[in-house]
Amino acid sequence: MDQNCIWSKRYSDAGQDYLFGTEPNRFLARREQRLQDGRNAISIADGEGRNSVWLAELGLEVTGIEISAVAIEKARHLAAARKVEVNFIQADMLAPGWPPADMQAAFDWVVGIFIQFVGPEWRERQFEVMKQLTRPGGRILLQGYTPTQLEYRTGGPSAVENLYTEDILREAFADWEIEELVEYEDTIAEGSGHVGRSALIGMVARKAA
Repeated sequence: MDQNCIWSKRYSDAGQDYLFGTEPNRFLARREQRLQDGRNAISIADGEGRNSVWLAELGLEVTGIEISAVAIEKARHLAAARKVEVNFIQADMLAPGWPPADMQAAFDWVVGIFIQFVGPEWRERQFEVMKQLTRPGGRILLQGYTPTQLEYRTGGPSAVENLYTEDILREAFADWEIEELVEYEDTIAEGSGHVGRSALIGMVARKAA
């Protein structure tokens, strides 16, 4: 089953509810002031829009990339309810030749929240796409789970190789300025999908100007 089918089923099964809630991810939301320094942002694997819609509420021009049409439909409803505009695009970020030329080096902020649905063999490609989207001097903001999350089982992938460590991220962004890299635990409540004590990692990295 491909990622589109997997995620569309999960989002459909949630019914009228939002699988991961409608509030922004906490790591993202706590960087509100820094995010407002930018003009635009793109949220990849955006799901049902909770993060892209919140970014639009900050006054940024926002694009949301998501593979599931079901998720995008729910995201559009959320944006309409919050009275903001988001450019939602249905796309597979791992597809050959993506991102298109007009999206390369185009964004002040590239946001990836819990995008650990791929293993190491695809992670390099995933990060490369994020780097391509970032303009010179722009930033990537990433939130993920660490291997300790497998003990909590409160969300995220069940495969340890999909999870991040500080070493993985430092190596992947060795040619970037890592402004922030924190490994921590927190109790989160993001819909029914992420609930309870969680082992988290967050990063903000800046591309050379």
